[in-house]
Amino acid sequence: MSPARRRANAATAPVLRRPVAPMLAASVDLVADGAGLAHEPKWDGWRCLAFRESDGVYLQSRAGKNLTTYFPDITRAIRTLPPGVVLDGELIVWERGRTNFALLQRRVTAGRRLLGLVRDRPAHYVLFDLLADVGGEVVLELPLSARRARLERLLVDAPAQLALTPQTVDMRQVADWVLNWTVATGIEGVVSKRLAGRYEPGRRGWWKFRTRIVTEAIVGGVTGGIRDPVTVLLGRFDRRGRLRYTGRTHPLSGAQRQQLGALLSPPRVGRHRGAAVEHPWPEPLPAAWSGQLDRLAPVRYVRVDPTVVAEIDADVAFEHGRWRHAVRYARAQPDMSVCDVPLLLGEEEGYFGDLR
Repeated sequence: MSPARRRANAATAPVLRRPVAPMLAASVDLVADGAGLAHEPKWDGWRCLAFRESDGVYLQSRAGKNLTTYFPDITRAIRTLPPGVVLDGELIVWERGRTNFALLQRRVTAGRRLLGLVRDRPAHYVLFDLLADVGGEVVLELPLSARRARLERLLVDAPAQLALTPQTVDMRQVADWVLNWTVATGIEGVVSKRLAGRYEPGRRGWWKFRTRIVTEAIVGGVTGGIRDPVTVLLGRFDRRGRLRYTGRTHPLSGAQRQQLGALLSPPRVGRHRGAAVEHPWPEPLPAAWSGQLDRLAPVRYVRVDPTVVAEIDADVAFEHGRWRHAVRYARAQPDMSVCDVPLLLGEEEGYFGDLR
């Protein structure tokens, strides 16, 4: 179709107006495999829809919030694209070759320091879909393969901050992403999509596999009660022997609550050099400790004596000494000492020092 014909069709086509609910992915325990599927890295950043409007750029979060103010570097890059384009992708910030989620969050709280942060820690927009093409032509009904081809053409001369995400049908490449990229670059896993699939706003029509690890942590507190815990607040010791908060679990099952409740006890107040030594975490737990901007309320919980070790199943979004997402509690390990739990090392200690 000629450019003139495309412009004429776009003039009479429906316009994609914001906000638009992004298409979502359902969690799976194995990478989806089969004919007609393509796979992409699951980036550790903020989902973002970008609207290149006639008079500027608008960045929309997954929840429909306006992110435009916090990413002037990205809006400047998107201004180089033709008006009418609507993009879907992930905002990320690189630090020493890995994605750094905390640097994204600082954009929101930087205030007057925002421009300095933009200069020193520029963001990138990793793109994986196209919702509207040049002139506002809505392409939701096109198959993913066709939308991808249009997106590739659109980004040929785009600034480096606008990057096309890798895509493959080769399961060997997928295995390399899962086994190596999660460590080297900080991606969270793999997203699988039908090449023939259309873009369905708000629907979970894709599949996401998160790389997970099995490890241990120390039970430092619980929501609910000591004898009937609902969720578990986890910690690890740093090299100075201080117990640091590292994350929280999903709700426990009935059997898990009963087993763990039988092992817990209230915190003991010891003495060190004549002074009382109390549980090191504040109660309630500060909202900032959750690492989630959409959870602004402090967490009420019950402190426990940090002597019980828990086996957990967690994804790889572990940054600055904390799991950003809730972890899966597997079981208590009464035969393990808290001294056997991995320590927090390196930059994690400094991070907690800033928060305390």
